[in-house]
Amino acid sequence: MSKEQSGVLKAWEATMRKTHAAKKRANSIFGTITMANAADEDLENHGVSGEPYLVEKILPNGDYYTGQWFDNAPEGQGKYLWIDGCMYLGEWHKGKTTGKGRFSWPSGATYEGEFKNGYINGIGIYTGPSGDTYKGQWVMNFKHGHGMRFYPNGDWYDGEWRRGLQEGLGKYQWQNDSHYIGEWKNGMICGNGTFVWGNANKYDGHWEEGLPKGNGSYYWPDGSYYVGNWSNDPEEHNGIYYPSESSPAATTDWDPQSVYAELADCKFCPRENVSIMPSQKVLAWYTANTDDNPVDGKASVGMERPDKMHMWESDDDSNDCPEPGRESDSEISCIQHQHDDTNPKFNPDLSLKVPKMGKKPGETISRGHKNYELMLNLQLGIRHSVGRPAPATSLDLKAAAFDPKEKIWTRFPTEGSKYTPPHQSCEFKWKDYCPVVFRALRKLFKVDPADYMISICGNGALRELSSPGKSGSFFYLTEDDRYMIKTMKKSEAKVFIRMLFAYYNHVRNFENTLVIKYYGLHCVKLTGPTQRKVRFIIMGNLLRSEYTIHRRFDLKGSSLGRITDKPESEIDSTTILKDLDLNFIFKLEKSWFDEFCWQIDRDCEFLETERTMDYSLLVGIHFKEISSNGEWSAIKLGTNMPARVERTIRKPESVFHLVGEQTGECYEVIMFFGIIDILQDYDITKRLEHAYKSIQYDPTSISAVDPKQYSKRFRDFIFKVFCEDI
Repeated sequence: MSKEQSGVLKAWEATMRKTHAAKKRANSIFGTITMANAADEDLENHGVSGEPYLVEKILPNGDYYTGQWFDNAPEGQGKYLWIDGCMYLGEWHKGKTTGKGRFSWPSGATYEGEFKNGYINGIGIYTGPSGDTYKGQWVMNFKHGHGMRFYPNGDWYDGEWRRGLQEGLGKYQWQNDSHYIGEWKNGMICGNGTFVWGNANKYDGHWEEGLPKGNGSYYWPDGSYYVGNWSNDPEEHNGIYYPSESSPAATTDWDPQSVYAELADCKFCPRENVSIMPSQKVLAWYTANTDDNPVDGKASVGMERPDKMHMWESDDDSNDCPEPGRESDSEISCIQHQHDDTNPKFNPDLSLKVPKMGKKPGETISRGHKNYELMLNLQLGIRHSVGRPAPATSLDLKAAAFDPKEKIWTRFPTEGSKYTPPHQSCEFKWKDYCPVVFRALRKLFKVDPADYMISICGNGALRELSSPGKSGSFFYLTEDDRYMIKTMKKSEAKVFIRMLFAYYNHVRNFENTLVIKYYGLHCVKLTGPTQRKVRFIIMGNLLRSEYTIHRRFDLKGSSLGRITDKPESEIDSTTILKDLDLNFIFKLEKSWFDEFCWQIDRDCEFLETERTMDYSLLVGIHFKEISSNGEWSAIKLGTNMPARVERTIRKPESVFHLVGEQTGECYEVIMFFGIIDILQDYDITKRLEHAYKSIQYDPTSISAVDPKQYSKRFRDFIFKVFCEDI
């Protein structure tokens, strides 16, 4: 027997062992299966009638499915058993758990309730392996809405949840009879609320991060009470004690700081980590019309039309795609017919292509680069600004902190000084604008000072993007892609300083704002004959992610000039596409969509009030490939958001319409988005641009319009290309 024959025999034997094991495991769980496999003739008849039919399938990887089947996927009632012991019994739609069902884990944990598109979504009950139980509302695997949770130690919580954490109004009852009723945020007591101890003592007032903070009162059962401004720092705490007639004399010596010690005894029961959610499970089934052509389930899980498409980079070798080295390695589906090289955004018969992977953007600034010394100056200045000793930062800033005159100049001679180190760059001066404000912003955005300095000033060099933006500004990226640094005109810096107070209050009041985060505003002044000033603003990189960003769109809602000048063959994953390149509708789950619309309105109202325009929504899309090693973390509005996109087509007669025609072709994605370029004032230059272009073009199609009109047009467009996923 040849080596090749021996390999085939071993592979066949392994498959048979898997098959018998799967049958044995399925029978032990489901009992003896009485449903027979449908005959080939019956399958053909069912396919013609367009109705689901009953099947029993032992899949190539050892998984097992029995139930209703239609169009190459589960449809209706069915049971699915994974090889690791997880099991789902319930309703299916287009190959996804949708409707009512029950999911169980090998640990003994179970969920029974509603599902949607593979996610736990709706009303349901989760019971953990330790006996803890949650009854209530869910959204995309998260406890979201009203729900009641019973913990293994006897504690319970009844109230509002948001993305898996207590948020809103709720009551937490400890097993020692203490309880809290009031407001929550991010899983912690925060806002106004009342805490009652088992001995009937009570605190009623304001809380921050689980502790009394601000105005509050403490009451004793005998009628005495204490009113004050509370803080865990004794130096910031003050108040007055009011005794009752029956108060013991010892109570007058009571220390308010003892309340914090008493609260330390009332700990929250830790959250249970679920090892894997139903939406993370790989589903493996046949996508061909016969039982002789199995493929890996990863190929069709992300789609709604598995008959025409599958995810790229499939591990399967048994389909009819060309061999490796073919063109379709970079396509979403196998090309069934030969097509010409027209753009697929105009032709629904052409498959979408995954953009070629572009190189990491930017040129590393190393010794000899024309801006090498400027980079050193910037890094020296940031290290000095952030590392400079300063009092504890409070988020409650005085008006003086926002004064345009609030700036600090520091001289950096090459030999060093009392406050600056010696360096190898040229001598320069460094200016910090409103340093107290930006220190508070970094604290508000939860930026660790040491990490911030390492990202910008560490051993890694900055990267300069290959060409300046339309405004003439240059962009620099940190080596870890966390921060972007942009050079600014003096006029832009003035606009930002003018609106800094409003910006600070906006991002503080709306923690889910989509407006880009700014961390610092600085200026380098080179000494010598040139006396050149370079102003920098440091901002977050919205599209930094552990996921590959396959598509990037910069969306304004205008049409004039809003199309990329690259041919389709040159577009890669780093290409920034524009409004007329857009060939998707973005579908968000209802609660996300409602929050998105509300936040877009608040952000646009802020920008309109500040008289700025020409901003855009930067959108990044990662086409999701389901895998067994998890999905994502730290989900919030605009970051790591699970969603779907529906492909649209632009017909030749409507090529300049901003929104194409929907095709029903949907893909599961992870999205990133935020509002960028918010510092363009509607100044005399933009007014002249508007007047000039209005003579030549439709005034509604150009970007330079009045801020009120710009805000309305931007929102109208965004609410057309984003919609609720029904």
